[in-house]
Amino acid sequence: MRIITLVFSLVLITGIYAKAQILGTLTVSTTTSNAGGNYAPRNIVAVWIEDEQGNWVKTLLAYAATRKTHLNTWEASTTAAGSPFNVADAITGATRNSHDVRTCTWNATNINGTVVPDGVYKVRMELTDKNATGNFSTFTFTKGPQGVTLTPANVPSFSSISITWEPNTISVDDNLIDLVNIYPNPGSGIFKVTGARISGIQVWNSSGILVKESGESIINLSGCAEGIYYARIKTDRGFTTRKLILQK
Repeated sequence: MRIITLVFSLVLITGIYAKAQILGTLTVSTTTSNAGGNYAPRNIVAVWIEDEQGNWVKTLLAYAATRKTHLNTWEASTTAAGSPFNVADAITGATRNSHDVRTCTWNATNINGTVVPDGVYKVRMELTDKNATGNFSTFTFTKGPQGVTLTPANVPSFSSISITWEPNTISVDDNLIDLVNIYPNPGSGIFKVTGARISGIQVWNSSGILVKESGESIINLSGCAEGIYYARIKTDRGFTTRKLILQK
């Protein structure tokens, strides 16, 4: 009986952990260099996130305009996701005339603004300075409750690489998701939480910064900028995190 209980407990814990969706910030930095093309030092470059299965999640940086079709790997990834060359929320710009440090961040959400599940993700970088495929590399990291700092070895066209994941330890508990309602959502400032005994609310912005706290079932975001926020709600059953959309 003890063995059966232990096994059941481990399965239960594993199942709950698998549902976690930690908020946080991924910071990616690298110094670019020539890929040996005839347009050097002019170059186009992209950095994006894929999940463990290779599905495009979000573009973080895309310095490419008319010649973006030569970033073939990035094109294939976004096209397979049904959104060719998608740069929503990304750092963007035209062809670079020289090489420098390129830095970008990811707020752990997909293109729809939804926090993605914890797990293994890929940072992909691609650069070309010719009308053809250039250099691209892939680096994996684990998004979760533990911080991650990676300094991969230099690869063609990318050196001094730094990849840092900083979680803010907020997670989404799917077991409470149907018990908590927020209205209006989208809303213009004041949000009310119902459906459970609420004892506290913390609101975080998409960069993982705490912006508001309340010990009641009402939270006022009137002084905040429009955008997507995440409310961590404390109930008599535990915690859950819900997305808020502020529209003024």
